[in-house]
Amino acid sequence: MDRARKLLHYLNMTSIPTYTLYGETDKDARQDWLHWETIQARSRLHDYRIAPHRHDQFFQVLHLSAGQAKMALDGDVHPLVPESVAVVPAGTVHGYAFSTDVRGLVVTLMERDLAGLGLPVPPAMVIDSGCGDIVAALARLTTEADRPGAAHDVAMRAHLTLLLVSLQRAGPESEAADAGGRAAQLVARFRELVEQGYRQSRRVADYADAIGISHTHLNRLCRQRLGLSALAVIEQRVALEARRQLLFSALPIKQIGAELGYDDPAYFSRFITRLYGMSPASLRDRMRRH
Repeated sequence: MDRARKLLHYLNMTSIPTYTLYGETDKDARQDWLHWETIQARSRLHDYRIAPHRHDQFFQVLHLSAGQAKMALDGDVHPLVPESVAVVPAGTVHGYAFSTDVRGLVVTLMERDLAGLGLPVPPAMVIDSGCGDIVAALARLTTEADRPGAAHDVAMRAHLTLLLVSLQRAGPESEAADAGGRAAQLVARFRELVEQGYRQSRRVADYADAIGISHTHLNRLCRQRLGLSALAVIEQRVALEARRQLLFSALPIKQIGAELGYDDPAYFSRFITRLYGMSPASLRDRMRRH
């Protein structure tokens, strides 16, 4: 696949493109329950190459049923084979290089609809086995969307819930999942707030106050559920965005740091070095070479 080698050639971008659906602007967006289409329908319009981009509000599930692809997911490249499922939450940088015989389905949802169901929104991931329940859930969901019946809204919420459950069970943390537990709900809420506010605040107390618990209790829950302190969760989210910008854009390192709240370039450099073991410049060079 020659196109696969071109998938990560984005070094002249001054920012990471943000679309509704790939190639569409905000004015083209459909604000329904969901949008679904075949992989062929959109990929062939772009010569089977979908350049790295992200969506602010959309959550996507891609099921590849034939052909093959290489997927860039926040800078890591994953092969997709028949029956693979790719999960792309809002804000995740992703791109594809498909073979011309590709077949499959892409379902796009409003992430806010998922967040209102009381279950954690699944992380970005590629699932290569045990996808039968996910595929069945996607089929039921798209059938209800295409042919609405009585109590359509109730049915859609039910199908969305079953889709989330199937993704959770097939994901890497399925054995530890306890979505109904109070602790899990609080940690999931914390991660949602971090996703919304990591550029504005890195104070654990701010997030604890928003959730309605003490910062000590929040730290205890994070260590129990995630194996990390609450501050480490916040810092990892900041570091992920820094990594995205270093890899996917040509922005100066100083500007990347400033946009993430580090007005002092030296402080930003120390932060990146502490988390990644190398300076921002070295990290950018290493990621682009490998």
